[in-house]
Amino acid sequence: MNTTIIMQLLFMAVIFYFLLIRPQQQKAKKEKSFEATLKVGDKVITKAGIHGKIAEISDGTVVIETMAGKIKMEKSALSMEMTAKLNEKK
Repeated sequence: MNTTIIMQLLFMAVIFYFLLIRPQQQKAKKEKSFEATLKVGDKVITKAGIHGKIAEISDGTVVIETMAGKIKMEKSALSMEMTAKLNEKK
């Protein structure tokens, strides 16, 4: 193979990493830290748009208190972006 082709493929791989893979890894890291910092009493919004307050927290799940009652769901179902906007308005 020609060294020019190898260099082009390497360059494309580096661009692919910095434009696609690295941002996804950083977002996943932020979401993990968001889930770790949740505490009882925090107001949250789910990815489905449900507003509520955290009533209980266990390893991978939370119980959210809404106007209609309590809902048990996975921590990953909480929206980091929408919750940040909700708490920013205070």
